[in-house]
Amino acid sequence: MTSVPPPAAELSADQARRIALRAQGFLGAPDRRAGVPGVLRHLGAVQLDTISVLARSHELIPYARLGAVGRRTVEEAYWSGGRTFEYWSHAACVLPVEEWPHFAFRRRAYRSRPHWHHDLPDGAYETVIKQLRAEGPLTATELGGAKNGGEWWDWSASKVAVERALMYGEVVCTERRGWKRVYDLAERAIPDAVLHDDLSDAECRRRLVALAGKSLGVGTRSDIADYHRLKGEEFDAVVADSGLVPVAVEGWAKPAWADPEALAKEPRGRHRTTLLSPFDSLIWERARTERIFDFTHRLEAYVPKQKRIHGYFAMPLLAGGKLQGRVDPAREGTTLVAKQASLAGPKAVAPMAEALVEAAAWVGCTGIRVDRVDAPELREPLRTEIGHALRRAYR
Repeated sequence: MTSVPPPAAELSADQARRIALRAQGFLGAPDRRAGVPGVLRHLGAVQLDTISVLARSHELIPYARLGAVGRRTVEEAYWSGGRTFEYWSHAACVLPVEEWPHFAFRRRAYRSRPHWHHDLPDGAYETVIKQLRAEGPLTATELGGAKNGGEWWDWSASKVAVERALMYGEVVCTERRGWKRVYDLAERAIPDAVLHDDLSDAECRRRLVALAGKSLGVGTRSDIADYHRLKGEEFDAVVADSGLVPVAVEGWAKPAWADPEALAKEPRGRHRTTLLSPFDSLIWERARTERIFDFTHRLEAYVPKQKRIHGYFAMPLLAGGKLQGRVDPAREGTTLVAKQASLAGPKAVAPMAEALVEAAAWVGCTGIRVDRVDAPELREPLRTEIGHALRRAYR
C-alpha cells in the first residue's frame, strides 16, 4: 500500500454514515424524475442474482430508493433503449452503457486467459458469432441449447461460446426473457460513440475508482476497490489522480477517501424506511457495513438450513438512517409472510411494520403474517403495528 497524504478533512462517524446514505440514494427526497435509469447512473452498478423471494434483487434496488416503482418499469429501464449492458463489475451487474469503455481492461484480461475450465470444440465460437450476425438477438436455447443435460454448469458448447463472447465484449445481453439472456452482437447493440477499447488499463481503473468513490461517498481503500472488484494495488496506482481526497473518519482504523462533492454540503434530508436486498450496494462489503452501521450482514441462502441464523433471504431494515433489524420474507398467494423477523429493539417495531406493509403492497399482497420474531415479546407488538399500518394504507 502506498503512503497516504494528510487528510483534507476529518469526519465524525455520524457524518460518514450520512454521507454514505446520501451517496447511495437513501437520504433526501428521491429523484423520481430520473427514475430507475437515474438510480442506476447514481449507483454505477446494480447487482443481478437468480434468487427471487419478494422480488429479484435488481428490482429491489430501485424500489428501496424510489418506493413502489412499477416492476415493468424496472425491467424496461434495464433492458430497453440501449441504455445499459450486463457485465462483471462487483459481481454480475447491470451497468450504464456510457461506462462500456471503462471495462476495456477487464475485457482484455478475459481475452488473455482461459475461463471456467470449459473446452470449446474447434469452430464453436465462430459458429455462434456467425449465427447471431445472421439471425439477430437469440437466447442460448435458440443458439442450439444451453445445457448438455448434466449438472448446473454442464453448459453446451454454444452456451460456453456465447458467454465467452460476452466476457470478451463481442456479444452483449440486450434483454431478459424469463430470466434467460438474449444475446446480440455488441457492434449492433452498443452505441458507436462508446463501442471501443481505446482506454488504457490505468485510465479504466482511474475512472472506476472515481465512480466508486462517488457512489460510496466515503470509503477505505478496500471499500472503494471492492465496489468494482479491483485489487488493492490497482487502487493504489490510480487513486492520486482519481479526484478523491483523503479524509480521516472517527473510529475508522484505516485511511479513507471521499468524493469532494460529498464533502461540499452537509448531508441532510428525509431518511428512507425500507427493506434492503441482501445484494444492495449499500451493504455489499461486510466490514464496511459493520464499521458504518454496527450491523453484521451475511447472505445465508447458501448456508445449510440448520446453520442459518436469520433466514434464507434475510432483508435488512433501514430506518432513521440505521440498520434496525431484518426479516426473512416469503409469499403465499396474496399473503406476505415474515418467516423470521429480527429487531434491534422496541423502537424498530413501527419501522418494520411500515416496511412490510409497503413491500406487501408493491408485490400485490393484501395480507401479512408474522411467523417468528427473535425477541418473542415483540411479536404481538409487531403484529398489532402491522394491523394499524394496513388500515392506514387501505382506508
